[in-house]
Amino acid sequence: MPDPHQRVKILIVEDNPTDAELCLRSLRKHNIANDIVWLRDGAEALDYLFCKGSYEGRAADFTPTVILLDLRLPKVAGKEVLNQLKADDKLRSIPVVVLTSSAEDRDIAQCYQAGANSFVVKPVEFDNFAETVAKLGYYWSLINTPPASGN
Repeated sequence: MPDPHQRVKILIVEDNPTDAELCLRSLRKHNIANDIVWLRDGAEALDYLFCKGSYEGRAADFTPTVILLDLRLPKVAGKEVLNQLKADDKLRSIPVVVLTSSAEDRDIAQCYQAGANSFVVKPVEFDNFAETVAKLGYYWSLINTPPASGN
């Protein structure tokens, strides 16, 4: 069972401001996360996760409970972010939910092979999208039991 005193931290990596805002609103409306960080491209996500670039010196104690990752990102593609994240000993256990508009079999297979924990095609309809994000946040943040820290 997840520690009820642990702060739920969600990292959203999404370049579309409308989709990102909908994620933020849905998660906050359902009181799913204490801390939510929105990053707008793959390069910013890597800098944030690895505490480099403009995030150098950032306290590395913000380890996300889950990462919602779009595939079609500027600067560095979502698949490359996923590859680098899952190749790192300290970060690989963070659950990554690929939340994207792509339903291509190749994308799905490549993401799972790279270590994605889930692949969800973004619903087109506004209410369905918000409900999907809320369910994802609820499951990965409050129901799922992650490995103990340091494992």
